[in-house]
Amino acid sequence: MKPAAATHAAFAVAATGIAVYSAMDTVMKGLSIASGAYAAVLWRSLVGVALLAPVFVARRTRWPGRRALRLHVLRGSTGGASVLLFFWGLARVPMAQGVALTFLAPLIALFLAGLALGERIRRTAIAGSLVASLGVLIIAAGQVQAHASDAVVAGSIAILAASLIYAVSLVLLRQQAQAADPIEVALFTSLVLSGWMLLAAPWFGTLPQPGQLPAVLLAAALGSVSAVALAWAYARAEAQSLATTEYTAFIWSALFGWLVFGERVSPYTVGGALFIIAGCLYAVRRPASAPQTEAAL
Repeated sequence: MKPAAATHAAFAVAATGIAVYSAMDTVMKGLSIASGAYAAVLWRSLVGVALLAPVFVARRTRWPGRRALRLHVLRGSTGGASVLLFFWGLARVPMAQGVALTFLAPLIALFLAGLALGERIRRTAIAGSLVASLGVLIIAAGQVQAHASDAVVAGSIAILAASLIYAVSLVLLRQQAQAADPIEVALFTSLVLSGWMLLAAPWFGTLPQPGQLPAVLLAAALGSVSAVALAWAYARAEAQSLATTEYTAFIWSALFGWLVFGERVSPYTVGGALFIIAGCLYAVRRPASAPQTEAAL
């Protein structure tokens, strides 16, 4: 396959992966509303382990070393906290608004990478963060104008906190990807998350109702399919060529939120999302004269 055709194919697969993940968010929101975010995340994680573990064993992959295990635990812990906060918040706010707020995570990760990995923070990242901050303020103004309930405000704050924690997870993922393959990363992330969640299960855990089992299986399957699709795409094209596919999640979340939950997207949410996306795209923009390598970051 020619390079251009390979990039186009990877872009299409990545965009499909984002759409599938958005569908999983929709299923998880329904489960979170019905049984609480804790139970929904616990069930999905356990089923995810059941789906991925046979694949890991069948590939006869070696048990991860000490460094990889440490990264798995760190990322599984931060990623788990982010997921729990996100779905708790998503059960209280419209899907499009919640997804728009998560777009802040890659931007925050730029600054965290500068602190944790010694990467240089460019002026475009600072300017982009200011533009994205205006987007958050626009969404907040929409909540004020609509006299949002305390639950909606709390949900938005939880999603913002989830974005911050997820940014830490993204920085860890950059290190984790150098020590393990995608299947191992996905499996051990689910294992660590399940382990932490099970510790609190005697107090917060509940068994899914028989009628919820198909939704639990569907959420785990959609999450696994999305992870495989994105891993395939990112192995065949540069990240900068695929990054914009992430923002198609806003379109899917608005569509699924309207179809499944009857949610309407306010002009404030659309405007805020555009500012956040513009800020993120400007922040990761590379100077034209700079070499297109990691050293230019």
